[in-house]
Amino acid sequence: MKVLVINAGSSSCKYQLLEMDTQTVLCSGVAERIGQENGCLTHKIAPDTDKAEKTIREAPFPTHVQAMELVIALLTDPKIGVIKDKSEIFAIGHRVLHGGESITDPVRVDQHVKDIIKECFLLGPLHNPANLMGIEVAEKLFPGVPNVAVFDTEFGMGMPPEAYMYALPYELYEELKIRRYGFHGTSHKYIARKTAEYLGKPLGELRSITMHLGNGSSMSCVRDGKCFDTSMGLTPLEGLIMGTRCGSIDPAIVPFVMEKKGLGPAEADILMNKKSGLLGLCGYTDMRDVHAQVEKGDKRAELALRMLVRSIRKTLGSYVFLLDGKVDALVFTAGIGENDDIVRAAVCEGLEGLGIRLDPAENNTRKPGARAISTPDSKIPVLIIPTNEELQIAQATLEVLGK
Repeated sequence: MKVLVINAGSSSCKYQLLEMDTQTVLCSGVAERIGQENGCLTHKIAPDTDKAEKTIREAPFPTHVQAMELVIALLTDPKIGVIKDKSEIFAIGHRVLHGGESITDPVRVDQHVKDIIKECFLLGPLHNPANLMGIEVAEKLFPGVPNVAVFDTEFGMGMPPEAYMYALPYELYEELKIRRYGFHGTSHKYIARKTAEYLGKPLGELRSITMHLGNGSSMSCVRDGKCFDTSMGLTPLEGLIMGTRCGSIDPAIVPFVMEKKGLGPAEADILMNKKSGLLGLCGYTDMRDVHAQVEKGDKRAELALRMLVRSIRKTLGSYVFLLDGKVDALVFTAGIGENDDIVRAAVCEGLEGLGIRLDPAENNTRKPGARAISTPDSKIPVLIIPTNEELQIAQATLEVLGK
């Protein structure tokens, strides 16, 4: 049973075709620079195997329709295609940023669902319009194939009111739905399930802390298998220091900078989201570059690294307290979490008093799959579990359709 997963952006479209009977990725790819003269589609066959093949096609994609038409052509190509006809695709799962408070679970797309996605344009102005566009393109090119929307805010909707409310006038919540939603939900939900499986523990009894660390980073506090708290807020800007996002700051900084620098709201938003974080501190967003600069004695890179680790440790400490000190596991995932032994070691340094003991040899070794990087006598296991948001979306799609 084949499921196509689509993550549509304003000028890009990522996709992955999975054979769900074996949970195998048949192909994946991304169409970029949609709407520009020099569009590019990168298509990978069997990307997770030693038989991987890459095809690059450059062509103008005036809209997402033309980009997806090329994707279909590659999927069914007589030489490199992985299916004979697009009718082999059973369902399409879409990553959608925001469902507000109206949709809190994956759902089959109908007009009502599309109307809610549109209503949430205010909450997700960059992503929701593109996500809806991806759905409508799929409806056009795959008539009769069911579409399922899986929301990035889903996992965070399990938070109690004391976690998701802001101490603002209550009418702002009532009128504008200003609250903490949390993001990276598909990743956090997937990792919670995989953590329970790794520990041999029922998901409903799991108490863990997940660190999804990448260019965009967030953490979740999992209690009884559900999200009890998460670091991102109304938008993905709140929380940890990230590649280009500032994370949590004094809110008064925003109007102060706007007044002193003569910035409008849109310019201030770009400053906080696109020009801050690691980039703003040291000029680099890739942690490999940051580490290379640290080795060269770059003081600003050293500062950026220390600040990043500190933001993670502060959140980690608060979550340990929220779980009453009863933590089944600390879990690292995503690009930095899975691959950066320096950041992992720095986050866990000095935590022996909490029963956390990292195994340096295991931490410094790269291995596939889920594994422990803590010592056997560590009271709290420290794990690396690779995330798989596309698989989570595909699984949710089949569950919604009763398969």
